[in-house]
Amino acid sequence: MARVEKKDIQPILDFIVSNTPSEYGGLDQVRHIVDLFTELPNESREKLKRHLEMYLEDMEPVEASDIDMGGEGCVGKVWYRIHGLKKPAKKSETYTQKESNILILSILSDMQMETLLGNKSVDLSYALSTDRDRRYRCTCYFDLENLGMNMRKINNEIRPFAGLNLHPEVAKHLSLKYLKYGLTLVTGITGSGKSTTLDTIIDANNRSVSGHIVIIASPIELVHKPMKCIIRHREVGTDVQSFRDGIVQAMRQDPDIVVIGELRDNVAIKNALEVTDSGHKVFSTLHTASAMESIDRIIGETPLEEQERVRVRLADVLTCVISQKLVNTIEGTRVLAKEVLVATPPVRAAIRNNNVSEIYQMLNEGGQFGMHTLEQDLVRLVRQRIISPEEALNQANNKTRIKQLLK
Repeated sequence: MARVEKKDIQPILDFIVSNTPSEYGGLDQVRHIVDLFTELPNESREKLKRHLEMYLEDMEPVEASDIDMGGEGCVGKVWYRIHGLKKPAKKSETYTQKESNILILSILSDMQMETLLGNKSVDLSYALSTDRDRRYRCTCYFDLENLGMNMRKINNEIRPFAGLNLHPEVAKHLSLKYLKYGLTLVTGITGSGKSTTLDTIIDANNRSVSGHIVIIASPIELVHKPMKCIIRHREVGTDVQSFRDGIVQAMRQDPDIVVIGELRDNVAIKNALEVTDSGHKVFSTLHTASAMESIDRIIGETPLEEQERVRVRLADVLTCVISQKLVNTIEGTRVLAKEVLVATPPVRAAIRNNNVSEIYQMLNEGGQFGMHTLEQDLVRLVRQRIISPEEALNQANNKTRIKQLLK
């Protein structure tokens, strides 16, 4: 399909801009543009969408993982994240704020537009018109009364489980074949590869054991093809109203594994613990930088009067925490560094007795169980000459410890 350049859509942009009163701003402006969209011929809406998709197609040759546009922060340009660094796309045209608003709205369905207007943001998954297998995780939101957008490329290539370099004991904890219940968390900051790791674990179970996997996410990213398992993909906002509803409904769907895209709040945490309590295997993610921080976050998210009960429940059901980062290599790419916690009896006791600070030493000394700290893994990468000592120091959670290990 031919590329749709800016000159090809300029008349459409000009029509919408000229019919939007200059005094309209913020929500009123966006709502008016949404109303004008209903007057556009389908061909015009398709052209606008195809123009934005041109930038998605251009991500592949430059190895970009993310695309951003809209709002004052992008200064009228389309930006890419390439190997961890944000920079304007070399082929980017320049757009006014209103033009960016129009292009961002062009990729949304009517229902998604209404969600954006109601909630001031909307999360969705997006498939390229010319290749439905090329999918993106998208979030659109308001930024100083205009629209901003980020889209992250979803990697359809599932990495082999062996590539995670996990100890055999840890691998058993992640497998439904060896352990039928328990909560496993994959944690890390935004862009640390949590979803990729989670998809690798799901794929390993899908290949090795017969069962039923229910995935609840906002949005659904990689779509798994059933092998030995039935796999249900339930996107929040499209297939189910909320994470809570998805989790509650999953209990009536006879699952073996429930995957919760993210434990965003106290309600999701409570429901995840309930599913695990009922004897199911649960995987989820958290935006935390270490195993200890993950435990503190789960307990801290709950009301004070419930924290003791949640602490005991977590100690009973937690099986494993993988906290990870993507760090820069000497060759200019990125590599996975991780911290791995296995819920051994001493770890469970430390959680139950509110002695989480003791867990770091257990991580240091738990090699026989497959445990290690992030600092130990960073030092491994330094010794293998994959990353520099400076990068290890920069990425470490415990600066004092990494300096001792690097001596």
